[in-house]
Amino acid sequence: MDEIAKVNLESEDLVADRTEKLKVIFPEIVTEGEGSIDFEKLRLILGDQVDEGDERYAFTWPGKADAIRQSQTPSTATLVPCEEESVAADGTQGSWEGTENLYIEGDNLEVLKLLQRGYHGKVKLIYIDPPYNTGHDFVYKDSFGDSLDNYREQTGQAGQSNPETAGRYHANWCSMMYPRLRLARELLSDGGAIFISIDDNEVANLRKICDEVFGEGNFVADVIWKHTQQSKNDEPHFSRQYNHTICYAKMIASLPPFQLDRTAEDNVNYSNPDNDPRGPWRSGDVRSPNPRPTLRFDILAPDGSKIEPPANGWRWSQDSIREKIETGEIKFKADNSGIIRKIYLCDQKGRTPENLWDGDRFGTTRSAAADIKSLFDGIQVFDTPKPKELIGRMMELYQMDAGLVLDFFAGSSSTAHAVMEFNAFRNADMQFILVQIPEPCGEGEAAYRAGFRNICEIGKERIRRAGAKIVADVEESNRQLKLGEKAKTVPDIGFRVLKLDESGIERPEPGKLLIDRVKPGRGDLDIIFEMMLKWGLELTYPVEPIEIAGYPCYSVACDELICCMREGLSSEVLEAIAARQPRRVFILDSVLDDTVKLNALQVFKRVEEKTQQKIDLRTV
Repeated sequence: MDEIAKVNLESEDLVADRTEKLKVIFPEIVTEGEGSIDFEKLRLILGDQVDEGDERYAFTWPGKADAIRQSQTPSTATLVPCEEESVAADGTQGSWEGTENLYIEGDNLEVLKLLQRGYHGKVKLIYIDPPYNTGHDFVYKDSFGDSLDNYREQTGQAGQSNPETAGRYHANWCSMMYPRLRLARELLSDGGAIFISIDDNEVANLRKICDEVFGEGNFVADVIWKHTQQSKNDEPHFSRQYNHTICYAKMIASLPPFQLDRTAEDNVNYSNPDNDPRGPWRSGDVRSPNPRPTLRFDILAPDGSKIEPPANGWRWSQDSIREKIETGEIKFKADNSGIIRKIYLCDQKGRTPENLWDGDRFGTTRSAAADIKSLFDGIQVFDTPKPKELIGRMMELYQMDAGLVLDFFAGSSSTAHAVMEFNAFRNADMQFILVQIPEPCGEGEAAYRAGFRNICEIGKERIRRAGAKIVADVEESNRQLKLGEKAKTVPDIGFRVLKLDESGIERPEPGKLLIDRVKPGRGDLDIIFEMMLKWGLELTYPVEPIEIAGYPCYSVACDELICCMREGLSSEVLEAIAARQPRRVFILDSVLDDTVKLNALQVFKRVEEKTQQKIDLRTV
């Protein structure tokens, strides 16, 4: 008897995916029989592009090979939904109705693997504030053993650090960052970018890792953020007042130009002294930025005199200058001693941002801590959080009103606060995914005394309180609207909470029959979300209990997936399910007998032949 296909319970195998792409590009490298890749033939095809020299530029460290393998090893874990800790889009506690945001508790290495199927190429902006490797901050200790056992061990270790006395001080940090950045790149859209906060301690190593992971040509900028206004007299040589924010694109050719809204201050140098019909203008440089002999020629002025070229030559060819003179874009000085180039205000769509961001405008760690302290009734739950204004600036660069923002070192949840505030006051529709390991709070810390046992508890509470404040701010703003000004809408201030855990599906031992494969203590939603993960469905899709021909089941995203998990499945129910033409159907193996199994295969095959629409039927 034909068997129903099984759900693949592992995360996306990125190595297998790339291997298949290589086979499509170079079909001649596929070996006969086994279908594996003949790398010697691939080297032959690539010819001169293969570097076979003994001496080559490379960045390496002890443990790099293991770090690469960490990014390639699939995960068998899952994300368990926790609706009682979630918040609905309208702020209702203990619900996740309508929200498009996610807060995920767990080791970000495992979580990044699990997100590959559903979010591959969908993230517009990644911002992370990873450990700076100061010797005292939390550094993840990845393990090739049971990754979930390793995760549980880490979450029980308060104050875990990477002391400078460790033999592999920098190597440990590089091994932690490398696989996470490789997986993060896979989630970025072609026009997406990642921003990484870091200080002097590891900025050089971070640049080298990113050059390898993202490609040196995809480096965008090293933005300097002045994070403090205080002079530090405890520094022996310099009072360091800035941090780096390294930016890389997924594909720099697809990254849109970064632009900021123009302000009155930006336009102060534009005027229209000659009543030009195109409006206000300012003068611009007429010199070529580089020496160009072909651009060195004299220009004939109206009085017949000759205007000699600058040292590097003119900015344009003779034909272009002649055309610009005719259109009025270039005019002669009153004494005919030179030319003036007009840059028109009407042509300026925005303003290119600078790579120096001052704390007065974009917040400091002190101002951010004060903001959070005010949310928590005067309790200092975080010491050096990133200001929401800093992350808001990153979103502003895109001039976009929709997109997905990912932060997998979520910490104080500043990214979530920034996204919600950005949506509220720009009428945008950005969504966030935050990932944070539940690092324990120290017993002597103010957060612990306030009842918070780990960073995740503080982060989720910060989002709840920030959401409530944003609602109040929007309502107050709408009470003070100016004539003709549009009212602001309350954004999505909710989030679904999911927690990393082992699969809810029991794996049968070889040679043993396992009737019910759902592990004790796991409910329907736990299994449904695991199926969503493994099938690559976004985790904010609506999940609704429905009845089909009197049979209780679940519909995900309006029949994108139908889950059958109860006894009583019959041929009539299968016919009714097939009539809805879902794209995917999941049936627990324990509710299938041989007759129903055979009927299911026949029913869905008939529908596929009739509608020419594939229905992916699977079980576990």
